[in-house]
Amino acid sequence: MPLVRSLSVTSLNGLPQWEDEDLPVEDLLLFEVAWEVTNKVGGIYTVIQTKAKITIDEWGENYFLIGPYFEHNVKTQVEVCEPPNPAIKKAVDTLKGQGCQVFFGRWLIEGSPYVMLFDIGSAAWNLDRWKGEFWDACNIGIPFNDREANDALIFGSLTAWFFKELTSQLDDKPNLIAHFHEWQAGAGLILSRFRKLPVATVFTTHATLLGRYLCAASIDFYNRLDQFDIDKEAGEREIYHRYCMERASVHCAHVFTTVSQITAIEAEHMLKRKADVVTPNGLNIKKFSAMHEFQNLHAMYKARIQEFVRGHFYGHLDFNLARTLFFFIAGRYEYSNKGADLFLEALSRLNFLLRVHRSDVTVVVFFIMPAKTNNFNVETLKGQAVRKQLWDTAQCVKEKFGKKLYDALLKGEIPDLNKILDRDDVTIMKRAIFSTQRQSLPPVTTHNMIDDSNDPILNTIRRIGLFNNRTDRVKVILHPEFLSSTSPLLPMDYEDFVRGCHLGVFPSYYEPWGYTPAECTVMGIPSVTTNLSGFGCFMQEHVADPAAYGIYIVDRRYRSPEESCNQLTQFLYGFCQQSRRQRIIQRNRTERLSDLLDWRYLGRYYMHARHLALSRTFPDKFEMEPNAPPQTEGFRYPRPSSVPPSPSVSQHSSPHHSEDEDEDERYDEDEEAERDRQNIKSPLSLGALPQRKKKQHGEYRN
Repeated sequence: MPLVRSLSVTSLNGLPQWEDEDLPVEDLLLFEVAWEVTNKVGGIYTVIQTKAKITIDEWGENYFLIGPYFEHNVKTQVEVCEPPNPAIKKAVDTLKGQGCQVFFGRWLIEGSPYVMLFDIGSAAWNLDRWKGEFWDACNIGIPFNDREANDALIFGSLTAWFFKELTSQLDDKPNLIAHFHEWQAGAGLILSRFRKLPVATVFTTHATLLGRYLCAASIDFYNRLDQFDIDKEAGEREIYHRYCMERASVHCAHVFTTVSQITAIEAEHMLKRKADVVTPNGLNIKKFSAMHEFQNLHAMYKARIQEFVRGHFYGHLDFNLARTLFFFIAGRYEYSNKGADLFLEALSRLNFLLRVHRSDVTVVVFFIMPAKTNNFNVETLKGQAVRKQLWDTAQCVKEKFGKKLYDALLKGEIPDLNKILDRDDVTIMKRAIFSTQRQSLPPVTTHNMIDDSNDPILNTIRRIGLFNNRTDRVKVILHPEFLSSTSPLLPMDYEDFVRGCHLGVFPSYYEPWGYTPAECTVMGIPSVTTNLSGFGCFMQEHVADPAAYGIYIVDRRYRSPEESCNQLTQFLYGFCQQSRRQRIIQRNRTERLSDLLDWRYLGRYYMHARHLALSRTFPDKFEMEPNAPPQTEGFRYPRPSSVPPSPSVSQHSSPHHSEDEDEDERYDEDEEAERDRQNIKSPLSLGALPQRKKKQHGEYRN
């Protein structure tokens, strides 16, 4: 009678531990397969990269990542070495002996996990044969002209081939777990199951293929989930074979997971399987932890953004930078999926409200969304040159002024300020002032767009008339490139830019998770998200009053677009009404939510998925404990009882109230922080989660 080992997890010093002492990790090998291993394409790269450290803490040298080989990535990110495991080395040598290039090494990220990278090009000569084998396995044909799907098949065939060589050498143990991400890795899962390899498989979809296409077509997606003819929709978009690969992967996997509850609902309709586990995406909080310095970092990087704004708006700098707020949206250029359409409409309405109420607040909004450009905008570069010239002129006059003042004071005289500047100094300053004159408005884009007449963001800006006029209280800047500290225009890395802004706005219609608002949260920057994003749903579940903690959640699921736009406008206008002290308090609260997004807390769900796969694949060896799956109820931050987070709760008597009016309002930072620490349980403790009735909407509202 074989020994049946129970699978559960307990927490010891924050690190995962196997409950059964007879089950050492050496009895298992974990492989994680994804197209974005060492290859940054989108959010999956961030998931794997940030999760590596806690996975290494659990699995040690028995954790391996599998991805495609790209020479430029390997040269900068991978330290090539020999496989430490003899069985893996033999399997790799077998593939190499058949003419396939395989690169093994350590990925130079935190945790330094082992990576195995397959060179797709070296095995492309097998493509026709592998297409036939794939057809025999699942009756899915792949067109010759779909390069991405063909590469995915080669990658999957190499993965399955490697697993076949590896398992043929292993006897009863170690047992293998293979976790596949997205449809590009799915072919390896399908072929492994078809060949009946003794591998426990997990498949995670981060976004369904068809869901992304349908949402981009401005279809009422979530209200029609049960009405779509899936095959017809996929065929019309010429992605039927990709959709079939994705769906076959989902149904072949022992365990199917999605990254959020909203994606689980979508996958149940699109892919016809209910998710076994929801695995929320986390972050390695250590990377972003700035202790209590994050407020100082905000001030420092805000000053650098202000310098850029001084140059960009030269000649039109008639607004007070001390009363200027910086908003931003960032991500892939998906106009409707990322909510840029809703955001622009809300900005138009916000501009109207600020002008009507004669507000002295100015909002500068950055769109950081990469698009096709051919160079920097000349007018934008000129603005930064003018700003630097003015700075140099001021420094020169200041030095001469300071020397004369110093000489006069040494003589015991009070200098005549009318004589301390000579005619040449006045002439230099007048010429500097004249150089700031411009005949045009400040540009709305920093680059020359290749097809600006058909650009959806620029066309919407033209329609709503946000041209950075002097009378506009909302100014718009489209930066169609990712940020870099080496840029001659805005020399800042993305993380530094986020820290310098006041609010991130991400009103996405289709966002399976949403790393951009999560990154804002761990850096203490408030953000706007929606209840159609995985992050927004996660925060609604964990925080009683998200807005009090700087997480504004727009309802895009149960409200019409007009109502959602009005709600977003009110969020933005309310934020503009906050005093400086209220914004500081809100940033403190936002930063405290970072514990919820730590992989040490969220890694439990991946662990549970792996345990479930083992129990289903090897039922004679493993069984699940009855306390699984992990629950999230009971991890709920209450509404803060101190100072209101926004003027919507406590309106000021005057629109131009003093920044110091609120100084006597009740607020104890240490007391609030301690209460929040008590509301989140120790990471990875699954044993004693209370079973509570689900809270009804509005129950926590006063």
